Amino acid sequence: MSAESKRIGARLRSERLKRCMSVAALAEALRDVASERDRRSMPKLEDLRRTIRGHESGEHPPGPRYQMLYAAVFDLPVEELFGTRQPAKRAEPAGPGRLKSLGDGAPDDEIEALELARRAAATDVGAETLRRLRKAVDGLAVAYPRTPPAELLERIRQHLAYVTQLLDARKTLTEHRGLLVVGGWLSLLGATCHIDLHQRSAAQARLRTAAGLAENTGHAEMAAWCLETQAWQALTDGDYREAVTLAQGAQTVAPVGSSAYIQASAQEGRAWARLGAARETHTQIDRVAVLTSNLPAPDRPEHHYQYDPAKADAYTATTLAWLGDPAAEPYARQVLARMQAPADGQVRARRVASARLDLSLALIAADRPDEAAKETLTAVTSGVLVPSNYWRAAEVISAVQTAGVPESVELWEAYKELCRPADVRIPRDPDSRRGERNVSR
Repeated sequence: MSAESKRIGARLRSERLKRCMSVAALAEALRDVASERDRRSMPKLEDLRRTIRGHESGEHPPGPRYQMLYAAVFDLPVEELFGTRQPAKRAEPAGPGRLKSLGDGAPDDEIEALELARRAAATDVGAETLRRLRKAVDGLAVAYPRTPPAELLERIRQHLAYVTQLLDARKTLTEHRGLLVVGGWLSLLGATCHIDLHQRSAAQARLRTAAGLAENTGHAEMAAWCLETQAWQALTDGDYREAVTLAQGAQTVAPVGSSAYIQASAQEGRAWARLGAARETHTQIDRVAVLTSNLPAPDRPEHHYQYDPAKADAYTATTLAWLGDPAAEPYARQVLARMQAPADGQVRARRVASARLDLSLALIAADRPDEAAKETLTAVTSGVLVPSNYWRAAEVISAVQTAGVPESVELWEAYKELCRPADVRIPRDPDSRRGERNVSR
């Protein structure tokens, strides 16, 4: 393995991660850009993924044909990608939205209010418009856990279209960067909704846009969230080793101690748990505990991109359950008890429902599917279970159905009625790398 092969491999991996692409997504992209003749002679996708990993590890350098394919996918000249010329900076435009109305008029009202504030300002864009756009982004991020993804996506499209319009207006350099940052966060949240809806191509396009905007604005935390989102998708797809790689990449990019850094650390621990790697899993659990030990609660705990330290215990319960650790059940019971009687007296019903799912997963690992079914039924019928938790309920349902628990019939009927099964897929095998899962958080 030569130093040049290692250099090329590191550059290819860097360009892939910069665009928030998994190895599987890159393999598909290489086939897409290949000519019909080249495509016929290319290996199957599974073999192509191994080839990519070999290139990135420096085990063997890509030949001329693969060099051209990589250059086409990454939209870079061959000599720039594989030679010594410095890469040129380029920004990806945020895609304009096309939907005009949500149905209840809410997005149109929001845009009209923003437009009025812009016209009242002294400049074409103005500080007030940027302030309100940032506030709108925060509102959408808070709405994510409790809003159906298709509904939220329409609102995101409306705001992206408005940001795109403002990019053509007269503005200062500071205002231009501010618009790009807002567009990046909107694109990233839009990608998350596309993933929830199983719209992979659209999700990848939005992620590439967000990653490009993060790079061009020097926004390290946004870039890290792009990688963390990709890691989460790989985790729910069953590609656990890729999830580990992407989560580690996110930690490398993120500011240490930031929300993205902590979330990526927790995500890495969950991926190691799925791989059955106890030592690595407990290392990550301990790291997250240290990172969150003195972390203050955010002003808006439901904000998708602000880590709430109160969630750390719940993540630990889930991670231990996936690992099959005997400590998972008592830990999950303690978490649920604390959620039901919090120190501040404010019971958060959605978190209680989520904690019940953590306990259910632990009970499955402890071979007590009947109790798991009861806890999950309570969560499902609580009326507060949000779309981002449906896949976890589905995983328990699959396990109790496999165990032949009588309560599984009632549980399945409640789930069909209350949890929109058309939007969520029941995993065929909770422990299978290839099992289908809903990909909402």
